[in-house]
Amino acid sequence: MDPVGNATTHNNKGDLFQSFNVEDFPVPGGRDEVWRFISLRRIRGLHDGTFPTQVSEQLRIDAPSNVTIEQLAADDERLRVAGGPVDRVAAQAWSAAEHGTLISVPADAVLDAPIEITITGAGVDATTFSTILVETGRHSQATVIVRYEGSGTHADNLNWHIGEGSHVNAIVDTEWALDAVHIGQQSIKVQRDAVLRHTVAAFGGEVVRLTPRVTFEAPGADVELTGVYFADAGQYIENRMLVDHSVPNCRSNVLYKGALQGDKDSVLPEARTCWVGDVLIRAEAKGTDTYETNRNLVLTDGARADAIPNLEIETGQIAGAGHAATVGRFDEEQIFYLRSRGIPETEATRLIIRGFFNEVLNQIPVESVRDELIARVAGELELNNN
Repeated sequence: MDPVGNATTHNNKGDLFQSFNVEDFPVPGGRDEVWRFISLRRIRGLHDGTFPTQVSEQLRIDAPSNVTIEQLAADDERLRVAGGPVDRVAAQAWSAAEHGTLISVPADAVLDAPIEITITGAGVDATTFSTILVETGRHSQATVIVRYEGSGTHADNLNWHIGEGSHVNAIVDTEWALDAVHIGQQSIKVQRDAVLRHTVAAFGGEVVRLTPRVTFEAPGADVELTGVYFADAGQYIENRMLVDHSVPNCRSNVLYKGALQGDKDSVLPEARTCWVGDVLIRAEAKGTDTYETNRNLVLTDGARADAIPNLEIETGQIAGAGHAATVGRFDEEQIFYLRSRGIPETEATRLIIRGFFNEVLNQIPVESVRDELIARVAGELELNNN
């Protein structure tokens, strides 16, 4: 079914208007459903064209020799295969980008090293935009690590086309400086019998909003979306995703975990996170098996987490579907148990929080990245105790 026109009633959460032209979208307001949690005043004009001076993207790609990297005109149809922008900021990023980058893994290739993509901010008074498509050939195997670093204002379309029978591990790490703003859309199209393991780590940045959207092209695909995030005073982190089951016999699983620690006496805004998980099972998607989970730990006063799972089912002929979401403090009984075994309260708290995140972190296949993120969690806990 074709997406309905902009500013009209949608048939469901999957049928959103798409366009590569920013002028096709009205300037959003704070009451718009998809923008109602974020403060538009804090995203530096990315939504209305008043952003700081645009400069060229700072992009570095390290890849095995059999991977092809091409710079293409932004209107090249090869860049559009995964889908188009569904909001004004993503369309702004596409319209303003000087070009797009296509990264191609050949069919049947088994990469002996990860593809590493690094996007570096250009400074607090500059704005960068980028368009990237990662495309994996039939029956290939690849690990892709995308890192964001530095200061600046950035918006992008980081898209994925997962080829038939291919197996992809994707790790997206927003390790921005604390004065960065990043609004990113990811369109993810998955072909027959493909397997995607997609992990997001969001620790840095002043405002970070990521919106992955998964669609299935043919039966047999298997997608897992996992994520960890940690917000301190002054930070806003939003993960908003859609898994659109439109063909039979595909599987998806979503597991995101987050923690927040604020400071009620700080002049900074409260630590805040938002997770919105939309799963759509269309009438033709018989045999779908899906589940989504979001867990949040609020460690101090001066912090707020929103968790909103949504499951829309148009057929009863499915293998299974469900969702769960929680926001709360850690279990005092666990603290009591560890203290009764002679472990100090501070250390007991750290152990519980590390264990909370490890369910996601232990699934990351790249040991160096996994160890780095575990250390980053430990650093956040040290900050909380100083």
